[in-house]
Order: sequence, then structure tokens, then C-alpha cells
Amino acid sequence: MKPISKKTAKHYQWGDSDNPQCDGWHLVESETLSVIQERMPPNTQEVMHFHQKAEQFFFVIEGNATMIVDGEVHQLTSQQGIHIPAGTPHQMKNLTDCDLHFTVSSTPPSHGDRVVVE
Repeated sequence: MKPISKKTAKHYQWGDSDNPQCDGWHLVESETLSVIQERMPPNTQEVMHFHQKAEQFFFVIEGNATMIVDGEVHQLTSQQGIHIPAGTPHQMKNLTDCDLHFTVSSTPPSHGDRVVVE
């Protein structure tokens, strides 16, 4: 075990033609826990979805996030977070003109567990 940072973590990008590329860095990848630091550029969003098994905790490092959780809108500012239980529809949005930096912790890891809500 050794310290990890964005400089040494595995990096990936996500998004589509409607959203500029968002960045993610895997800080922890184990069988029971995932911790990712993410950057969302201005005016981007993920799709509304839920996870069948994973519960998550989103924590804003810098910027302002709009989080829709089960139909309720929450405004998160720097140093605020929100817990999302498994099975709860949610969507992270950056509706500002500044980058949004946050972490998302998932247990168990949420990859392959996402169901898009149409």
C-alpha cells in the first residue's frame, strides 16, 4: 500500500457528443470499495440512473453541484456531500460556468451495476 493522487491514479474520460469530456481518477479499486475523484466541466451532466446494489457518497471538493435524488433537487457547495442508497434514482449536474471537482465512493463498486432511468 502506498499513497495515491490524481497524478498516479488510473485516469479515464466519460461523456458523449452532448457533453464535453469529464475526467475520473480511480483512487481506490477493491472488491468492496470504489473511490473516484471526478471533474465535470461547465454545463455537463450524467444521465439519471440508479445502482441495484451499490450505495454511494458524493462529496464536492470544489464548485457547485446540482444533485437530483429521487426527484428532489439538492444544491451542493464545496465541502458538502450526499449519501445515495442503493436503488435510488440520481443525477449529478454541473450547471455552472466553472469546473466541478468531487469524489464518489461506492460500496460495493458500482461499475456494471448502473441502470439508466428513461
